[in-house]
Amino acid sequence: MLSDETDDERNPLTGSVSAPELDPLFDPKSVAVVGASPDSFYSGNLVENLLDYGFDGTLYPVNPGRDEVWDRRCYDDISDVPETVDLAVVSVPREHVVGVVESAGERGVPVALVLTAGFAEADDTGADLEAQLAATANETGIQVVGPNCIGVMASEGATLTATCSREPQPGGIGLVSQSGALAFTTFFERAADSDVHFSHIVSTGNEVDLTAADYVAYLAEQDDVDVVCTYIEGIDDPERFLQVAENAVRNGTPVLTVKIGSSELAEAATLSHTGSLTGDDDAWTAAFDQTGVERVPDIPDLLARANAHTTYDDPDGNRVCIASTSGGLASLLADMAAERGFSLPDIDGRTEQELLNIEELLTYGGFNNPADIRGYGAHVLPEIADAVLDDDAFDAYVFAIGLPGVDARAETIADDLATIAAKANDPVYVLWTGRKEPDDPTETPPYARLRESIPVYEDPIRCLDALASTVDFTTAQTHLTNQPSRTDLVADARETATNVDLPRSRVLTWQESERLLDVYDIPVVETRLVTDVEDAVAAADDLGFPVVLKIDSPALPHRTDIGAVRLDVDSAAAVRTAYEDVMDAALASVEEDDIEGVLVQPMVDDGVEAITGIAPDEVFGSLVSVGPGGVLVEALDESATLVPPFSRADARAAIEETALASLLRDRREGDALSVDAIVDFLTRVGELAAGVDAVAELDLNPVVVTDHGAVAVDALVRTRE
Repeated sequence: MLSDETDDERNPLTGSVSAPELDPLFDPKSVAVVGASPDSFYSGNLVENLLDYGFDGTLYPVNPGRDEVWDRRCYDDISDVPETVDLAVVSVPREHVVGVVESAGERGVPVALVLTAGFAEADDTGADLEAQLAATANETGIQVVGPNCIGVMASEGATLTATCSREPQPGGIGLVSQSGALAFTTFFERAADSDVHFSHIVSTGNEVDLTAADYVAYLAEQDDVDVVCTYIEGIDDPERFLQVAENAVRNGTPVLTVKIGSSELAEAATLSHTGSLTGDDDAWTAAFDQTGVERVPDIPDLLARANAHTTYDDPDGNRVCIASTSGGLASLLADMAAERGFSLPDIDGRTEQELLNIEELLTYGGFNNPADIRGYGAHVLPEIADAVLDDDAFDAYVFAIGLPGVDARAETIADDLATIAAKANDPVYVLWTGRKEPDDPTETPPYARLRESIPVYEDPIRCLDALASTVDFTTAQTHLTNQPSRTDLVADARETATNVDLPRSRVLTWQESERLLDVYDIPVVETRLVTDVEDAVAAADDLGFPVVLKIDSPALPHRTDIGAVRLDVDSAAAVRTAYEDVMDAALASVEEDDIEGVLVQPMVDDGVEAITGIAPDEVFGSLVSVGPGGVLVEALDESATLVPPFSRADARAAIEETALASLLRDRREGDALSVDAIVDFLTRVGELAAGVDAVAELDLNPVVVTDHGAVAVDALVRTRE
């Protein structure tokens, strides 16, 4: 970053992808519970769950007020425990937490799980104690989970929480939740009700030491974790989280997240068009898109998609075959498939003929995709599967059953679907939309028994979203593989950051802005700064008519609004008039000392106008946006956001999100223009955003893309304090 007053708190270029050693947390061989008491909801229920749910290690209760609990000797202090345990669970009044953790750290205990609340989330005293706890962790080397933490669980390790109402079953989902209550009372319980199971769950608490990024890094390296899910409220070091998540995706572990809240733009972002283009939550969406993280709207969606990742191999492509017992449901699924970018190849040739030969289908004419197999098709699902599963035209299959899931016929349907899914080489998804409540509530209905072996989706949207999640993961992984890692981009940004001496806390003049842009090879239109009429005429004559005249004054960042710009000036006489007009307009608003002069530029109008620039962000430091420019900024109200640093591939993807790409390719007048030109331009703006912390805002509008490339014809730069 810049050598002049670099602000580390605002500098996003930090972080790494290394994972901490957390086996002692999730699979401890020995545990000391400090504050252990059967009368305590948290420590008491935690110990009960630990013992009831299969922990075969050594438990040491620590409580000076008791001699014995759970048929075990109770120690007065952790220093009295006869061995150095893998894990210390701390459930004592907040004023004693730091001392307990310090003793554990000095003893060599690798991890402390702090259940106690009342820290920074509570009051100033709690905030001071939390700062002391952080310092203690750093000084002693102990890793701290929490404080204010509900606990953790590993289905093949230990269950260390008071709020787990049933024994965890083995699963492939790793969950990192910044809400403790949601982790176990909502995620875990709701999933278990649907036969969806976790490998690990961790509630992160206040993250005084270990953070969400640490847990994601650890879980992504575990053999029994097929997918990492996160529930995120806020992240202090977003860059580390992004690097860790991207590394997981690159290495084959999907990362899904429910992200609540939004990053608010700094108040000063109202000066530029760029700032107004960036919505409150655009930053996180862009960050996740760039790193391959899938953002999910809510908890049921998260579980539905995660379940697909644990059950199925990733499909080879997006070609889907849908067979439905309901014609209406088939039509609905066709629309939903199109919305999600699925390809629905025709059912034809040998496959169609085999289906037509199934008498029970009573089909005349042929099959579409989705195929309406009607209710009769439920009786011959194996024959239908034999026909379609052998067709190389498809990458995945959806069997949509619009029939009851609880009657005698459902028994056969469930058995057939289980057999079909087991023998298929490609993913087979089951959507069962019929009745789910059996007459006898004590019986497990057929659809529920099927759900024990494969996901059974009850909602068409969640079914297709789950399938789309697996397809999108493959796409994201491929996208990341073909570009530099975020870790490398961050390193490159640090290495190439340029020391630019910029004045602070103001809007730059044109010449100051031009020098800054030149450092990063961002092209600007040839411009002359003049301070009298005759110099303006000479400049126009040298540049060639027609020209543009505009005032240059940091005090007038929006000169067009006050009439201090004249376009298409085509003669010397017109230059003289325009010069006086823009000066008069400026002097009506500011003092003469606030005016640098008048800028003279050639007209650049044979191209497509874009806008790009930098806006401040409280979470990521800076954001970069791009979209159609000029008068189309307000007309289309369309832009894409990027979190620097970003690759050329990210820049191209952002441009393709907007109408700008089609405006370049499908010009009403003239030949198509190169998208590469604006990709190059945007990438350089990203390098500036990542490399120059002093820039708070940069507004390049318009940037004109022509046959000769992209060039900025106007620039507004505001620097930080």
